[in-house]
Amino acid sequence: MTARISREELRTAIEAGTVTVVDALGGEYYARQHLPGAVPLVEAEVADRAGELLPDRNAPVVTYCSNPACPNSGRVADRLTALGYTNARKYAEGIEDWVGAGLPTESGALTR
Repeated sequence: MTARISREELRTAIEAGTVTVVDALGGEYYARQHLPGAVPLVEAEVADRAGELLPDRNAPVVTYCSNPACPNSGRVADRLTALGYTNARKYAEGIEDWVGAGLPTESGALTR
């Protein structure tokens, strides 16, 4: 089971630039609204894209999806852990909690 991170811990880490945030919803959900600096990575793409998006397997990574009922964040975190990522956590409350707390989000697709 993947360790969890609180909203306040995540906000602090994002502001400090000490974490990579992974949006496990992807697609249009990501383009419409995501946490600051988040990269999109859905479960089906973890094996193919994790190395490109998350090159340091020891760096802090936090996954999130929409809310506690959404399983995506846990599934992506579990897949990352299976690939050897040692510091993957999930923000189980998701973007609904983040937005509900009045915290900033970004929009638009990831550009390379």
